[in-house]
Amino acid sequence: MPQNPLSKGAEVSKLEAILNSAVAAIITIDTRGIIDSVNPATERIFGYAARELIGQNVRILMPEPFHSEHDAYVSSYLSTGKRKIIGIGREVIGRRKDGATFPIDLAVSEFIADGERYFTGIITNLSDRKRVEEALLDSERKLAQAQRLEAVGQLTGGIAHDFNNLLTVITGNLELIEMRMQGDDLRKMLRDAQEAADLGAKLTSRLLAFARRSHLEPEILDINNLALNVTSMLRRTLGEHISLSTVLAPDLWPVKTDPTQAESALVNLAINARDAMPKGGKLLVETRNAQMKEIRSGNNVELPRGDYVRISVSDTGIGMPAEVKDRAFEPFFTTKTRGHGTGLGLSMVYGFAKQSGGHVTIHSEVGHGATINIYLPRVDGTAAPGAAGIESDTGAGQSRIVLAVEDDDAVRSLTVTRLRTLGYEVHEAPDGASAIRLLENGLKIDLLFSDLVMPGGLSGYDVAKRAREIDPAVRVLLTSGYAEDLLRTDDLGEFKLLRKPYRLTDLRQALDAAFGDNA
Repeated sequence: MPQNPLSKGAEVSKLEAILNSAVAAIITIDTRGIIDSVNPATERIFGYAARELIGQNVRILMPEPFHSEHDAYVSSYLSTGKRKIIGIGREVIGRRKDGATFPIDLAVSEFIADGERYFTGIITNLSDRKRVEEALLDSERKLAQAQRLEAVGQLTGGIAHDFNNLLTVITGNLELIEMRMQGDDLRKMLRDAQEAADLGAKLTSRLLAFARRSHLEPEILDINNLALNVTSMLRRTLGEHISLSTVLAPDLWPVKTDPTQAESALVNLAINARDAMPKGGKLLVETRNAQMKEIRSGNNVELPRGDYVRISVSDTGIGMPAEVKDRAFEPFFTTKTRGHGTGLGLSMVYGFAKQSGGHVTIHSEVGHGATINIYLPRVDGTAAPGAAGIESDTGAGQSRIVLAVEDDDAVRSLTVTRLRTLGYEVHEAPDGASAIRLLENGLKIDLLFSDLVMPGGLSGYDVAKRAREIDPAVRVLLTSGYAEDLLRTDDLGEFKLLRKPYRLTDLRQALDAAFGDNA
């Protein structure tokens, strides 16, 4: 017979070494549930010393209802032989010495020693695995949310762009009709129509903000000053039932962002907070410097690591359940009753923060209010005081020649009519290539007025550059219903932009500014 190379004593020592080095907790109990032995991992996992466990009923390691029911499990198995957990691993809950509970995987087997029946439990702590699984699920949820918002943003931006062209035609022709009309009754109807068109323009402006296609005019700002101005106005409008306070960090870093959009974002957050506190409550606006770690959603970097200014708006309102929080930034999603909100406030805030190179987060629990944080990147520099408004003469075109470039036939027809109404001599082109051919064939103009985004591969920016190459003295005014990557401020350079839809007064002022800037 082959001989076992290990003596009996050596075998025992080897088994002890295996038990002592095991990562899982290994516990043996008798048929009464009394602990007979434990390994060192049991002490680490449950926080008890071995001497505190041996001789105790194993239910000491179980929370309710398992604590009270354990002995019945063992008794039932011994009397019926029906296995409910013996030989079958399953996930249950364990309890540490300090009372904390945690998920465990429990596998139970039985053996006979010296004529006595015993049970062995092998216990694996699932806390780390659970944390990883929860983090993965959270990451997948955030990625899905980011992808959903991106897809909705692309759709929204395209719709808003086309809608702005329609509004330009509507508002422009209403103005031209009003200029030729007699009779107060008809004039009132026209003005009512114009107000409705203006509301439509505000709606598309918010949609473009969400889609991150707004044309921002960033300045270096002191957010504390902006917050003070906004909260001073809000104190007069939120109502006496809302207690508004501020906590503004000294030596706050400057940021570079659009002041109008930043102000609108704060107002939107404050209004949302007020609506979440119908019986009154506390509203806090706080600023602070924040050194942030990278925030990711899957493979997408939501916020790069770096220095940011954090603007927090907190309320003591009703809070948000998880399903509402996940959809809070979607356009037109609202929990308010019909007629009490468009669902675009938080969408605008989200788009503004993203387009400014920052991020927005929501922390909220039902019944415990909400905190919304806007992160804006720190910049080097000093916030400049607000510039005074530019006064300019708004006289007629004075025989100046303008080339109007617009691919939308209705918008181009309206634009030509408006320019001629202002006294300009007008030539027109339906696309960038046609405009460049006119200039290369010798057309002399004083100003190029072009839509920015056009089909055919040539943008208004491309036409403007070629026009300047042909005649460096040509003034340039661009217009657009939205601003894509092409429309970054750095790309525009010295060229001015007029946002659609615009009034005749807006056009006159933009033309005056274009000529004045280059005079």
